[in-house]
Amino acid sequence: MTPPETETAPARPTLGAIADVFVRYANFTLGGGSLTVAVLHRELLDKRRWISVDNFTLCFGLARLTPGTNVLAFCTGVGWLLRGWWGALVALLASSIPCTIMVVVATALFSEAEGNRWVQAGIHGAIAAAVAITVKTCWTIAHPHWKGRARLRVAVIGAAAFLLYVVAGLSAIEVLLLAAVVGAVLPPVRA
Repeated sequence: MTPPETETAPARPTLGAIADVFVRYANFTLGGGSLTVAVLHRELLDKRRWISVDNFTLCFGLARLTPGTNVLAFCTGVGWLLRGWWGALVALLASSIPCTIMVVVATALFSEAEGNRWVQAGIHGAIAAAVAITVKTCWTIAHPHWKGRARLRVAVIGAAAFLLYVVAGLSAIEVLLLAAVVGAVLPPVRA
């Protein structure tokens, strides 16, 4: 996937620039993977214009199809698109090592304060905010495809995926693979 020819492609980022972005945004964006992806969307597409919307969506979708931590898979995919193997490695390490250290420290601190009602109230508030952020990220990913006649397709596939996951009890990977097959079989819709 390549950006439209009407856009001027930015200079290829250095490995140091890739490390800088992923250390800052993949590690210090609190609220979970959904918020991290939303912040990286703003940073990689809107601000730096390093990748196209199509490539961002591709990395997001492929990351959801892989087992393990999806945000790490997402960062690795973006790194690959930016600089190949070295970009993938730098993005993976930059987005995983600092947060791993932070999780170890945070777990030690929270295990000491787990009976504190203020700490528990804070955690419940953070969970509610994370749900709202996840909904916003869903819209960020779906919005570029929410055009013209494609709206119905996005709405139907999204609703069907939700029902298959929540009501029918299919696993996330089964729903994603099924949606990918349906998307591939259906004829393309132009906006």
